[in-house]
Amino acid sequence: MKIAILSRNASLYSTGRLVEAGRTRGHTVRVLDPLRCYMRIAPGAFEMHYKGKALGGFDAVIPRIGSSITFYGTAVLRQFEMMGVHTPNGSDAVLRARDKLRSMQLIAREGIDLPLTVFGDYPDDTSDLLTMLGEPPHVIKLNEGAQGQGVLLAEKRSASQGMIEALRGLYANFLVQEFIGEARGGDLRCFVVDGRVVAAMHRQAPEGDFRANLHRGGSATAAELTDAEQAVAVRAAAIMGLGVAGVDLLRSRRGPLVLEVNASPGLEGIENATGVDVAGEIVASLERATAAASTKRRPSRAARRNINGTLSDP
Repeated sequence: MKIAILSRNASLYSTGRLVEAGRTRGHTVRVLDPLRCYMRIAPGAFEMHYKGKALGGFDAVIPRIGSSITFYGTAVLRQFEMMGVHTPNGSDAVLRARDKLRSMQLIAREGIDLPLTVFGDYPDDTSDLLTMLGEPPHVIKLNEGAQGQGVLLAEKRSASQGMIEALRGLYANFLVQEFIGEARGGDLRCFVVDGRVVAAMHRQAPEGDFRANLHRGGSATAAELTDAEQAVAVRAAAIMGLGVAGVDLLRSRRGPLVLEVNASPGLEGIENATGVDVAGEIVASLERATAAASTKRRPSRAARRNINGTLSDP
């Protein structure tokens, strides 16, 4: 199998582990900077070039697209899809997951619980918006933030009002959520591959912070999930249309709450915390998908019979 990994930096842990896992399993793996990919679009003739040469012959592509290049990165991924290349995370799925508000709307529509969330634009409506949410503390999040960036905690209603006004002044898109105090600064990262949780870790925020992201100084240990937590994580990934996803959950009094669904979850923290070969699980899922596609394309025994009733060459 020939695998492409869309990543801006081949030296990143996650990218390197995917390369290692693919090559260990006997596959050809190439890392492509999505910003160096460019395309020709015509009816029935989708073409991709990279650094002056045509790209082709790939069986699968793994997107590792950062939030800063979402638009161009998903355009490149879509072109691969148009060329018939399998991907565990399609371009539309990546876009759904990257938009926090949209993903929350889709998850809530399916009856999965999450922190109560409000969203509004007009300044005169802020007071009523916060009334809809309830008493502080409130968590204010940039709609396209990542790794804990752009996440703020307002402990008083006046602080919420001030933060909202400041973000509106910057023309930023944001949403406001209830604070789940019983989580005590911890969350669960559930790594879903091909409809199954293959690894899970508990992340704990450092002293004085409420964000459990490892990039913000949080710590991680392997976690044992309940059946309910596994089911919620798998359903959330499926709703987003993601074959590979990092689903973040909060443990609350009313059960597991979906905090976020990540389309490009990092591998370093969860592999170190759990000892699970998550990169290998991802490559194995590609193997299953391409094998299934190959079997589907292969004509049946009956279809391969020639007009004399004998089998033609397979």
